[in-house]
Amino acid sequence: MAMIQCRELRKVYRLGLQEVHALNGVDLDVEQGEYIAIMGPSGSGKSTLMNLLGCLDTPSSGSYTLDGEQVDQLTEDELADIRNRKIGFVFQTFNLLPRMTAMANVEVPLIYAGVPTHERHQLAKDALSKVGLAERFKHKPNELSGGERQRVAVARALINNPSIILADEPTGNLDTKTSYEIMALVKDLHQAGNTIVLVTHEDDISRYAHRIIRLRDGKIEADVSNPDPR
Repeated sequence: MAMIQCRELRKVYRLGLQEVHALNGVDLDVEQGEYIAIMGPSGSGKSTLMNLLGCLDTPSSGSYTLDGEQVDQLTEDELADIRNRKIGFVFQTFNLLPRMTAMANVEVPLIYAGVPTHERHQLAKDALSKVGLAERFKHKPNELSGGERQRVAVARALINNPSIILADEPTGNLDTKTSYEIMALVKDLHQAGNTIVLVTHEDDISRYAHRIIRLRDGKIEADVSNPDPR
Protein backbone atom coordinates (compact mmCIF):
# COMPACT_ATOMS: atom_id res chain seq x y z
CA MET A 1 0.00 0.00 0.00
CA ALA A 2 1.15 3.55 -0.75
CA MET A 3 2.38 5.76 2.11
CA ILE A 4 -0.47 8.18 1.30
CA GLN A 5 -3.69 6.92 -0.28
CA CYS A 6 -6.57 9.33 -0.89
CA ARG A 7 -9.82 8.32 -2.53
CA GLU A 8 -12.56 10.76 -3.58
CA LEU A 9 -11.43 13.36 -1.02
CA ARG A 10 -13.89 16.22 -0.75
CA LYS A 11 -13.94 19.24 1.52
CA VAL A 12 -16.90 21.58 1.67
CA TYR A 13 -16.85 24.78 3.72
CA ARG A 14 -20.13 26.45 4.61
CA LEU A 15 -20.06 30.24 4.69
CA GLY A 16 -23.53 31.25 5.80
CA LEU A 17 -25.88 29.85 3.16
CA GLN A 18 -23.06 29.39 0.65
CA GLU A 19 -21.10 26.18 0.12
CA VAL A 20 -17.47 26.35 -1.04
CA HIS A 21 -16.17 23.11 -2.57
CA ALA A 22 -12.45 23.44 -1.77
CA LEU A 23 -11.67 19.84 -2.79
CA ASN A 24 -13.89 18.05 -5.25
CA GLY A 25 -12.99 14.36 -5.47
CA VAL A 26 -9.19 13.99 -5.22
CA ASP A 27 -7.52 10.61 -5.76
CA LEU A 28 -3.85 10.59 -4.82
CA ASP A 29 -1.20 7.96 -4.05
CA VAL A 30 2.25 8.83 -2.72
CA GLU A 31 4.78 6.05 -2.30
CA GLN A 32 7.30 5.85 0.51
CA GLY A 33 10.41 7.86 -0.41
CA GLU A 34 8.70 9.97 -3.09
CA TYR A 35 9.28 13.73 -3.43
CA ILE A 36 6.23 15.50 -4.83
CA ALA A 37 5.28 19.14 -5.31
CA ILE A 38 1.68 20.33 -5.19
CA MET A 39 0.99 23.46 -7.22
CA GLY A 40 -2.01 25.52 -8.26
CA PRO A 41 -3.42 29.05 -8.34
CA SER A 42 -4.95 30.70 -5.29
CA GLY A 43 -8.21 28.93 -4.47
CA SER A 44 -7.22 25.72 -6.26
CA GLY A 45 -7.40 23.64 -3.07
CA LYS A 46 -3.70 23.07 -2.41
CA SER A 47 -3.76 24.47 1.14
CA THR A 48 -6.89 22.46 1.92
CA LEU A 49 -5.25 19.31 0.60
CA MET A 50 -2.13 20.01 2.67
CA ASN A 51 -4.27 20.45 5.81
CA LEU A 52 -5.97 17.10 5.17
CA LEU A 53 -2.71 15.29 4.44
CA GLY A 54 -1.23 16.78 7.62
CA CYS A 55 -4.22 15.68 9.74
CA LEU A 56 -4.90 19.32 10.61
CA ASP A 57 -8.44 18.90 9.27
CA THR A 58 -10.77 16.08 8.20
CA PRO A 59 -12.49 15.64 4.82
CA SER A 60 -16.21 16.14 4.32
CA SER A 61 -16.21 12.78 2.52
CA GLY A 62 -13.81 10.30 1.00
CA SER A 63 -11.02 8.26 2.58
CA TYR A 64 -7.43 9.02 3.58
CA THR A 65 -4.95 6.35 4.66
CA LEU A 66 -1.53 7.40 5.99
CA ASP A 67 1.14 4.76 6.50
CA GLY A 68 -1.51 2.05 6.83
CA GLU A 69 -3.82 3.99 9.18
CA GLN A 70 -7.20 5.27 8.00
CA VAL A 71 -7.35 8.79 9.42
CA ASP A 72 -10.38 10.42 7.82
CA GLN A 73 -12.75 9.48 10.69
CA LEU A 74 -10.45 10.07 13.67
CA THR A 75 -11.15 12.33 16.66
CA GLU A 76 -9.16 15.51 17.34
CA ASP A 77 -7.04 13.73 19.95
CA GLU A 78 -6.32 10.83 17.60
CA LEU A 79 -5.39 13.24 14.81
CA ALA A 80 -3.02 15.08 17.18
CA ASP A 81 -1.37 11.77 18.06
CA ILE A 82 -0.83 10.89 14.39
CA ARG A 83 0.54 14.37 13.65
CA ASN A 84 3.10 13.99 16.41
CA ARG A 85 4.13 10.43 15.46
CA LYS A 86 4.03 10.41 11.69
CA ILE A 87 4.24 13.94 10.26
CA GLY A 88 6.95 16.59 10.24
CA PHE A 89 5.77 20.10 9.31
CA VAL A 90 7.78 22.94 7.76
CA PHE A 91 5.76 26.17 7.36
CA GLN A 92 6.34 29.40 5.46
CA THR A 93 6.17 31.38 8.70
CA PHE A 94 8.49 29.00 10.62
CA ASN A 95 5.99 28.75 13.55
CA LEU A 96 8.72 28.95 16.18
CA LEU A 97 8.00 29.95 19.79
CA PRO A 98 9.73 33.33 20.17
CA ARG A 99 10.78 33.06 23.83
CA MET A 100 12.34 29.63 23.50
CA THR A 101 15.82 28.74 22.24
CA ALA A 102 16.38 26.85 19.01
CA MET A 103 16.96 23.67 21.01
CA ALA A 104 13.78 24.13 23.05
CA ASN A 105 11.75 24.73 19.87
CA VAL A 106 13.09 21.53 18.33
CA GLU A 107 12.25 19.60 21.51
CA VAL A 108 8.53 20.48 21.48
CA PRO A 109 7.32 17.31 19.66
CA LEU A 110 9.41 15.19 22.04
CA ILE A 111 7.71 16.79 25.05
CA TYR A 112 4.33 15.69 23.68
CA ALA A 113 5.79 12.23 23.07
CA GLY A 114 6.91 11.97 26.71
CA VAL A 115 10.64 11.69 25.97
CA PRO A 116 12.82 12.26 29.10
CA THR A 117 14.62 15.63 29.41
CA HIS A 118 18.21 14.43 28.97
CA GLU A 119 17.30 12.37 25.90
CA ARG A 120 15.33 15.32 24.46
CA HIS A 121 18.34 17.63 24.77
CA GLN A 122 20.64 15.19 22.98
CA LEU A 123 18.18 14.44 20.17
CA ALA A 124 17.53 18.16 19.62
CA LYS A 125 21.26 18.94 19.48
CA ASP A 126 21.75 16.10 16.99
CA ALA A 127 18.89 17.38 14.81
CA LEU A 128 20.29 20.92 14.83
CA SER A 129 23.71 19.57 13.87
CA LYS A 130 22.15 17.84 10.86
CA VAL A 131 20.85 21.19 9.57
CA GLY A 132 24.10 23.04 10.21
CA LEU A 133 23.14 24.83 13.44
CA ALA A 134 25.25 22.98 16.01
CA GLU A 135 26.66 26.27 17.33
CA ARG A 136 23.32 28.11 17.48
CA PHE A 137 21.24 25.89 19.74
CA LYS A 138 21.04 28.47 22.55
CA HIS A 139 19.87 31.29 20.28
CA LYS A 140 16.26 32.48 20.23
CA PRO A 141 14.42 33.02 16.92
CA ASN A 142 14.95 36.79 16.93
CA GLU A 143 18.70 36.15 17.11
CA LEU A 144 18.65 34.00 13.96
CA SER A 145 18.36 34.88 10.28
CA GLY A 146 15.31 33.80 8.27
CA GLY A 147 17.25 30.91 6.78
CA GLU A 148 18.47 29.80 10.20
CA ARG A 149 14.92 29.94 11.59
CA GLN A 150 13.72 27.74 8.75
CA ARG A 151 16.57 25.31 9.49
CA VAL A 152 15.35 25.13 13.09
CA ALA A 153 11.87 24.36 11.73
CA VAL A 154 13.33 21.59 9.56
CA ALA A 155 15.18 20.14 12.57
CA ARG A 156 11.91 20.17 14.54
CA ALA A 157 10.14 18.43 11.64
CA LEU A 158 12.74 15.65 11.70
CA ILE A 159 12.92 15.11 15.46
CA ASN A 160 10.38 12.25 15.69
CA ASN A 161 11.60 10.41 12.58
CA PRO A 162 8.26 11.07 10.84
CA SER A 163 6.81 8.96 8.04
CA ILE A 164 6.37 12.06 5.90
CA ILE A 165 7.56 15.68 5.81
CA LEU A 166 5.02 18.28 4.68
CA ALA A 167 6.57 21.57 3.57
CA ASP A 168 4.04 24.37 3.00
CA GLU A 169 5.66 27.20 1.00
CA PRO A 170 8.92 26.69 2.97
CA THR A 171 10.78 29.35 0.98
CA GLY A 172 7.96 31.91 0.86
CA ASN A 173 9.59 34.32 3.35
CA LEU A 174 13.18 33.83 2.21
CA ASP A 175 15.42 35.56 -0.34
CA THR A 176 16.52 33.64 -3.42
CA LYS A 177 19.93 32.56 -2.13
CA THR A 178 18.52 31.34 1.19
CA SER A 179 15.63 29.63 -0.60
CA TYR A 180 18.06 27.54 -2.62
CA GLU A 181 20.00 26.67 0.55
CA ILE A 182 16.81 25.41 2.23
CA MET A 183 15.81 23.46 -0.88
CA ALA A 184 19.26 21.86 -0.98
CA LEU A 185 18.66 20.78 2.62
CA VAL A 186 15.25 19.32 1.68
CA LYS A 187 16.92 17.50 -1.21
CA ASP A 188 19.39 15.97 1.25
CA LEU A 189 16.47 14.83 3.44
CA HIS A 190 14.85 13.15 0.45
CA GLN A 191 18.10 11.42 -0.51
CA ALA A 192 18.31 10.13 3.07
CA GLY A 193 15.00 8.32 2.47
CA ASN A 194 12.37 10.80 3.68
CA THR A 195 9.02 11.14 1.90
CA ILE A 196 8.50 14.82 0.98
CA VAL A 197 5.29 16.62 0.03
CA LEU A 198 5.98 20.25 -0.91
CA VAL A 199 3.34 22.92 -1.54
CA THR A 200 4.61 25.85 -3.60
CA HIS A 201 3.45 28.40 -6.15
CA GLU A 202 6.98 28.89 -7.50
CA ASP A 203 7.95 26.93 -10.62
CA ASP A 204 11.67 27.00 -9.85
CA ILE A 205 11.03 25.52 -6.38
CA SER A 206 8.70 22.83 -7.73
CA ARG A 207 11.46 21.61 -10.03
CA TYR A 208 13.30 20.12 -7.05
CA ALA A 209 10.51 17.53 -6.79
CA HIS A 210 10.47 14.28 -8.77
CA ARG A 211 6.72 14.52 -9.38
CA ILE A 212 4.55 17.62 -9.84
CA ILE A 213 0.80 17.67 -9.17
CA ARG A 214 -1.26 20.64 -10.29
CA LEU A 215 -4.65 21.44 -8.76
CA ARG A 216 -7.41 23.57 -10.21
CA ASP A 217 -10.91 24.10 -8.80
CA GLY A 218 -10.40 21.41 -6.18
CA LYS A 219 -9.36 18.69 -8.63
CA ILE A 220 -6.07 17.29 -9.89
CA GLU A 221 -5.53 18.88 -13.28
CA ALA A 222 -2.15 17.27 -14.00
CA ASP A 223 0.15 14.70 -12.37
CA VAL A 224 3.48 14.42 -14.15
CA SER A 225 6.94 13.07 -13.35
CA ASN A 226 9.90 15.44 -13.45
CA PRO A 227 12.64 13.60 -15.33
CA ASP A 228 15.37 16.06 -14.36
CA PRO A 229 14.88 17.31 -10.78
CA ARG A 230 17.24 20.07 -9.59
